[in-house]
Amino acid sequence: MVDVDRAVVASMKKSGKTFEILVDAEKAQEFRKGKPVGIWDVVAVEHVFTDVKKGLKASEHELQQIFGTADVEQLFGIIIKQGDVPFTAKQLVQALDEKKKQLIARIHRYAVDSRTGLPHPPQRIEAAWEEAKIRIDKNKTADQQLDTVVSQLRSILPLKFETRQIEVIIPAQYASQSFHILKQQRLLHEEWLGDGSLKALVEMPAGVTDEFFSLLNKIAHGQVESRIVKTF
Repeated sequence: MVDVDRAVVASMKKSGKTFEILVDAEKAQEFRKGKPVGIWDVVAVEHVFTDVKKGLKASEHELQQIFGTADVEQLFGIIIKQGDVPFTAKQLVQALDEKKKQLIARIHRYAVDSRTGLPHPPQRIEAAWEEAKIRIDKNKTADQQLDTVVSQLRSILPLKFETRQIEVIIPAQYASQSFHILKQQRLLHEEWLGDGSLKALVEMPAGVTDEFFSLLNKIAHGQVESRIVKTF
């Protein structure tokens, strides 16, 4: 078990009541992410409290009634995974940096320059991010913050979210080798033509079209025919 002096309070509100346990902050975050950490390597005290500072323990009856179990191991897992676990300063910096990278990757993948139709390189997005002085909310996921971040970036970068349906015809000698590239996107239709070539309709975020054609033409040596059927 964890040294109590190093522990932080993890809490969860349920049915109008607060339940608290003492945990190691770093190991609790690892446990939340599904890493192989034993529950007894995470907790410092084998009790669930209604108020840790006052030393008030939750009764078995109360726990059973609210959580459907009074088993402490199950309860620890529920509170750590579903409740609020404080970050250490180091963890907070790492978590915010990870969310920033996720958001930049999403914008690069799903958005394009509204003037040229080409994706913005991640470095350009990050530079605009710094210029706009965007701050990340540690309590929200990357997806929950995407609209807000894009709104702030638009004052600096011309951004447009676009999906494309693209028809490709791949020569017979490269068709089989290329199929896995098509399957990486949303494959809407495939048709094997009389000469053995493959005609396919794929749908993808506009930001990945350059990468898609780069991979495809590397296999087919630039002999792929293509046309954009639809954008939305």
